[in-house]
Amino acid sequence: MKKYLAELIGTFGLIFCGTGAMVINDVTNGTVTNVGIGLTFGAIVMAMIYTFGKISGAHINPAVTLGFALTDRFDRKLVPGYIIAQLLGAFLASFTLAFLFPTNEKLGATLPFGSWQQSFILEIILTYFLMLVIIFVSQNKQISILTGAAVGAVVMLEATFAGPITGASMNPARSIAPAIVSGNITHLWIYIVAPIIGAVLATYTWKYMKED
Repeated sequence: MKKYLAELIGTFGLIFCGTGAMVINDVTNGTVTNVGIGLTFGAIVMAMIYTFGKISGAHINPAVTLGFALTDRFDRKLVPGYIIAQLLGAFLASFTLAFLFPTNEKLGATLPFGSWQQSFILEIILTYFLMLVIIFVSQNKQISILTGAAVGAVVMLEATFAGPITGASMNPARSIAPAIVSGNITHLWIYIVAPIIGAVLATYTWKYMKED
């Protein structure tokens, strides 16, 4: 239960702070800025990894959990509990933001700026590199202490440059909760399928390249 609780709290923190920055940026006419949103996402991910990494691994992302489930470094029996905890944390965060900012229509939902094909491909690539960094850094004992900083930096980088086009989800839970709570579900499937594909591709890349 400690692992599940860590995933719940960690995902709550990610969605509350990350999409919260997007909501506050909307209601204050852009005072947070796109760069600020990227920094917020990267900082909260880094903080949650250093807080809960030793307890649950701080996946806070169903795509990451599914990626690790394809390796021998994670107990597959934990997958359903992890994903349920992540989704619960995400929904709690989105409902909290909806209560705090009842007039906001998006609540940080991820929506394609251009075509769905553009966002779909971008989300695969973004999640691929995120998962690649997560799995290579976290599974290398010599540099695992840097996992939080490395992963946070990648999230910050990708959220900053790709956020205006795709929302830079890279995380099904991060997209599912705001979309359902706000009612913006038209393109939700993109942000469920694409991150999973990216994470799986990254995991197989690691399996092929890792040192035995």
